[in-house]
Amino acid sequence: MSGAGDDDRPGLVDRAASALFQGLMAGARLIPYERRIPMVGWVFSRLLAPLAGWPARIRANLALARPDLAPAEVARLCRAVPDNAGRAMAEIYSGAEFTSRIRAADILEGAGVPTLEAAAADGRPVIIACAHFGNYDAMRAALSARGWPVGALYRPMNNAAFNRHYIPAMEAIAQPIFPRGRQGVGQMLRYLRGGGWLCLGFDQYIRDGATLRFFGLPTETVLTPAELALRHDAPLVPVHAVRQPDGLSFRVHALAPIPPSDAETMMQSLNDGLEALTRAHMDQWFWVHRRWKPPRKKAGPA
Repeated sequence: MSGAGDDDRPGLVDRAASALFQGLMAGARLIPYERRIPMVGWVFSRLLAPLAGWPARIRANLALARPDLAPAEVARLCRAVPDNAGRAMAEIYSGAEFTSRIRAADILEGAGVPTLEAAAADGRPVIIACAHFGNYDAMRAALSARGWPVGALYRPMNNAAFNRHYIPAMEAIAQPIFPRGRQGVGQMLRYLRGGGWLCLGFDQYIRDGATLRFFGLPTETVLTPAELALRHDAPLVPVHAVRQPDGLSFRVHALAPIPPSDAETMMQSLNDGLEALTRAHMDQWFWVHRRWKPPRKKAGPA
């Protein structure tokens, strides 16, 4: 892991970054929730994102995917995308305050809800296809609030010191969660075979993925959600939490399940659905991802 020494202890830079973040979150928790969430969004947007180089990445991605946008809209998104990310992080670290708000509101809607209800009644596994949109954990909290068995696969952060508080924060929202890697994937598959539901992201560049399209551009896309759905006879249901205009509340959209066919066709349907949702809410997808990369050159004959 980044910054770890020979004894696997996080390095000084990682520990300092983690401590600064924990200090920010601890200070934010002293502020009432309705002011805390936008405040942390402002800190991410105006202070942390520029230090991390996010605006340049957002501009580069928008130049590829939405070259039609006016300069003023690009500038707005360079602020609004980090603001949403900061709000989401503040919500995760608000623990029970966040989940109790989700549980108290009936925010789940959409054509996929009957499929989810039927699967829960039958003890049938479900693959929840999700993305870095709105707040991923609001979606997990909304499903878990109904008593449904919502697990998730996650990629541990490179900063091991950060993981030590980030993973418990995620677990406080819904369990179980499984780390990527042989042991975590084995646990995940046993959970799925037992009728568990699994949240899987599909919106990041995957080096060995299938070349599909997103915003009309070729990008390597993971096939695992569709492959697991087909292998385990599980419905593949796209679910996304959409932040509302007040900046604090959500609607969770469970879309119609993806019809079973082949993995690439199913994953292209997911890309198309996420693109339509993102076009409607441009500030809520995490445009910081390196979603599009130049095609890799094929190795020639030895």
